[in-house]
Amino acid sequence: MILPQPQHLERRDGAYTLTNATTLRADDASGPAADALRRALGPATGFTWGPPSDPASAAGITLTVDAARHGPEAYSLTVTSDGIEIIGGDAAGVFYGVQSLRQLLPADAFSSSRVDRTWEVPAVSITDRPRFGWRGTMLDVARHFMPKAFVLELIDLLALHKLNVLHLHLTEDQGWRLAVEKYPRLTEVGAWRPETLVGHAHRPESEYTFDGTPHGGFYTAEDVREIVAYAAERFITVVPEIDMPGHMLAAIAAYPELGNGFKPAEVWKRWGISEQVINLEDSTLDFCRDVLAEVLRLFPSPYVHCGGDECPKTEWKASESAQRRIAELGLADDSADGSGDPGGDTRSPEDALQAWFTGQMADYLAAQGRRFVGWDEVLEGGGPARLPDDVVVMSWRSEAGGIEAARGGLDVVMAPCQYVYFDYYQSEDHDSEPLAIGGHLPLAKVYAYRPIPGELDAEAAAHVLGAQAQLWTEYVPTTEHAEYMLFPRLCAFAEAVWRDGSGEIDEYDVFVAERLRPHLERLDALGVNYRALD
Repeated sequence: MILPQPQHLERRDGAYTLTNATTLRADDASGPAADALRRALGPATGFTWGPPSDPASAAGITLTVDAARHGPEAYSLTVTSDGIEIIGGDAAGVFYGVQSLRQLLPADAFSSSRVDRTWEVPAVSITDRPRFGWRGTMLDVARHFMPKAFVLELIDLLALHKLNVLHLHLTEDQGWRLAVEKYPRLTEVGAWRPETLVGHAHRPESEYTFDGTPHGGFYTAEDVREIVAYAAERFITVVPEIDMPGHMLAAIAAYPELGNGFKPAEVWKRWGISEQVINLEDSTLDFCRDVLAEVLRLFPSPYVHCGGDECPKTEWKASESAQRRIAELGLADDSADGSGDPGGDTRSPEDALQAWFTGQMADYLAAQGRRFVGWDEVLEGGGPARLPDDVVVMSWRSEAGGIEAARGGLDVVMAPCQYVYFDYYQSEDHDSEPLAIGGHLPLAKVYAYRPIPGELDAEAAAHVLGAQAQLWTEYVPTTEHAEYMLFPRLCAFAEAVWRDGSGEIDEYDVFVAERLRPHLERLDALGVNYRALD
């Protein structure tokens, strides 16, 4: 019935009928949830729902916050023949109660046009809360730019599924998508590539062909403010990512002095990992801080993602500047355990140099009251002990990095490609699916995912903030294709990060029959281009 499945739902006799005469009362904290309810159901029902004319009389729908009764993001929803009451532990909890109320109605309620019918809400008693505080989705808008309108539509879909983080991957070798006032060439040059590789990158370069079509786009400061405000109304935090020190070729193309000078730089028109990375001169670090300063002005998120993944060290090994920095910092004979013992757990000086860079950016963000988030490669410079203790590690190559980080006392967001990479094929019959990067991630595997690995004890498990699904867009050029890759896998993921985990979960077949199939009717009404069930 409701997706993600509530922690406790009891069906009762009777129903409550919604009409245009139904009244709605909300306390001040529940105002955003009341607005969301009217906004969601108004188009299909035509109802506007004002407060009772008599302040002393009961309302048909009552929304309130009671922190003493429920915890953060938790809520209760009670429907009787006399009315509907939602009580949240905070404003977000009331909002999630509203999302559950929407799903108690027929799928027609999700229509964008008026539907002439009786609107009955079955009597229920629900108490519900999320298991994890970070329930995220990453959208790569750098490989293929996604227009603002689609980002806003996705935010609405995340809210429906009670997901609360939208991570925007804004910069790449193939495009820079955020306007930065101090550095206009980042979007004048870096936001555009002349053409794009056709087909897979993992084949001989002699076989490469390109589409001959320029591609690009970026978000202005005004766009970002609109996206952030839209998300905040739906209790979603927008986490920006500026990937560094690798995946920076678009920035180097715009400002060549950021590079190591071994070859000319241009916005990349192919996929894969470019060996052209930024240098680590003081001026380049100042550039990175300047960009982050702009990010902080636009995004109020307490978390800022700085990438740190897939940074080749080839140029640093050959760079006099990088080697001079290594010598100045005393990294040449460093080791992962900090002993300086060449026979110890060694790391390369270039790995140590990236760890130093990570610390520089993390310290800058901490001084501004924000937290650095990085992909699990940030551990390679010496493990958790070498990172500031407020760094958050996003573990993507497997759960191993997350396990290491959590045991080392760092907070973790689980994002393992084996379970939550939605750019993977949805069938083993690749010819029956749109082009994807590879791999195979069926819906059932997403549903079975548990974000806390069994290897973690209770102390380490407490560092797992939650989990996040990723949609990389090398092979996802359109919004329709993006929806196809996201849904319905994102529906299964929503349950994986919401469910309690303290008891048995439904069998996959039960999930599909009792919740997902009815839910797909809602997605139909919303016009979502999801992949049909097998």
